[in-house]
Amino acid sequence: MDRYDPNHVIFCGGPSRRRRIPSAMFLAVQHDCGSMDKSAGNSPKSEEKRGKMKRTLLKDWKTRLSYFLQNSSSPGKPKNGKKSKQQTFIKPSPEEAQLWSEAFDELLASKYGLAAFRAFLKSEFCEENIEFWLACEDFKKTKSPQKLSSKARKIYTDFIEKEAPKEINIDFQTKTLIAQNIQEATSGCFTTAQKRVYSLMENNSYPRFLESEFYQDLCKKPQITTESHAT
Repeated sequence: MDRYDPNHVIFCGGPSRRRRIPSAMFLAVQHDCGSMDKSAGNSPKSEEKRGKMKRTLLKDWKTRLSYFLQNSSSPGKPKNGKKSKQQTFIKPSPEEAQLWSEAFDELLASKYGLAAFRAFLKSEFCEENIEFWLACEDFKKTKSPQKLSSKARKIYTDFIEKEAPKEINIDFQTKTLIAQNIQEATSGCFTTAQKRVYSLMENNSYPRFLESEFYQDLCKKPQITTESHAT
């Protein structure tokens, strides 16, 4: 895997949505820090201002993630007057968060990690990749032939066909194969496309997520003060 480069430029979305963008979080930090460096120099006061600015940016990112976590669940409608169970996300310990860096699958297996990664992709305008991957995971678990067929058509119209609202970036041959496969849908209709999208996320977005301020903050262990034990 290549080393992370904050100046790295990525292409997101399918042909109709493709856009040339660097990491959104890096742009924010680069722009604000650059402006402050020019105006304030390297004095202790300017260092304090830069530190405060970074904390403000990180706090804003956490706020956005918190909102995403609260609104990403699908609790469904209450039945017989009973309160619906809202999906909750428990913040991981630094040790748990550090496991996400060992393998992409470790990140996807964590509910909080998956939600955080989705929020990160949203900040980079690439959320269609993880949404497609999740739709495929749900599709493969479907047993009913009728539901399998309807879900296949929805995935195709949402992510695959030309000018789809969440069009993913896959080659023409794969798109053509999928169009043929969904005529008689099976659980393997989207296997090739899902593997490609998984690879794109693992090799591009995942390394940038691991370098993000938010993830680095999650991995920090709380500092233990010894003031209370001082004699």
